[in-house]
Amino acid sequence: MPKPLLAGLAGALPFWASLILLPLAWVSAIQGGWTVVLVPLGSWGLFSLLDAIGGLHLGNADVETPEEDLFWHRAITVIWAPAQLVTVFGAIGYMVRAGHLETWEMVVNAFGLGILMGAVGIVYAHELMHQRSRFERWLGDVLLAMAQYGHFRSEHLIVHHRHVGTPRDAVTARYNESFHRFFFRVLPQSLRSAWRAEAERLRRKALPSWDRSNPFWRYATQQLLFVLAAVIVGGWTGLGLYLFAALTAIWQLELVNYMEHYGLTRKYLGGGKYEHVRPHHSWNASHRATNWLLINLQRHSDHHARPDRRFPLLQTYGAHEAPQLPFGYAVMGILALVPPLWRRRMNPLVRQWRKTFYPEITDWRAYTSASHPLPR
Repeated sequence: MPKPLLAGLAGALPFWASLILLPLAWVSAIQGGWTVVLVPLGSWGLFSLLDAIGGLHLGNADVETPEEDLFWHRAITVIWAPAQLVTVFGAIGYMVRAGHLETWEMVVNAFGLGILMGAVGIVYAHELMHQRSRFERWLGDVLLAMAQYGHFRSEHLIVHHRHVGTPRDAVTARYNESFHRFFFRVLPQSLRSAWRAEAERLRRKALPSWDRSNPFWRYATQQLLFVLAAVIVGGWTGLGLYLFAALTAIWQLELVNYMEHYGLTRKYLGGGKYEHVRPHHSWNASHRATNWLLINLQRHSDHHARPDRRFPLLQTYGAHEAPQLPFGYAVMGILALVPPLWRRRMNPLVRQWRKTFYPEITDWRAYTSASHPLPR
């Protein structure tokens, strides 16, 4: 192998761990039975165990690392889209035609495919859509469309990064808000906010909302193509399995969104303005294995500081700069599904965060603005 291609290979290999989920999905589809739980166990279960064994990784890469040394890091995000496409639609087509799987086995397998599309695919799409390369952004669109969530690109880039930590951001989870309530609130709100953001962008150009340059046309077309692909490979049963997998992927994404900023708010300065986004406005986690699976998504503060910074260069922050989750996203996601357990663990941390970063605010119930009240 040429020497330039060897640069960065060793450091990139752990981030290729997500590939183990692909053969697990195929085994589940072919064998059925108890194997249908292999993907959930291989993602949530395995990486939670590896976190417990491997502990935290607090080191930081050199942010001046040349782009060519990140070849192998970029490669995994590029090859995942075709690999996911073949696995999702291939497995659905096989399950429908094989005839030996019970309905419940196919449904659980579709749930596993949703984990592939959400816990990995949408996370990779998030990385790709922040890059300057048109090809990478297109791949990000493909992965989002495969999960029937194309508008996430507009919502995330135009709305979330600008308004995170304020009531104007639908995906900043409110203090004491359960994940289940958050999920059903954010689905319509994020779609509306994404549409409004694109409509406003076009209005500033003196163009109508339905102008062909509105990316919602692209989102809808790509999503429709994947719906048709599901019907072609699996008929109406295949479509049902595919849509359930897509819903699972969206559920996985919003579970992560819920954890990333739960209860954290930016200070209101008056006049409709908020303080700048700072490291303490995101929850972070330095758990080694989950950061391999989620390509450093848990280093979330640095992502908000430098959205275009590639994932291997994202920096970690200490507890004095940014709040830390007690466990990685895999374990915290399970806690979030049980609201009493989540509140018992997280609400004291939010209250401590308030005392640490905003000691001057003694009554958070009164901390509101006339038009944009902050959550209690």
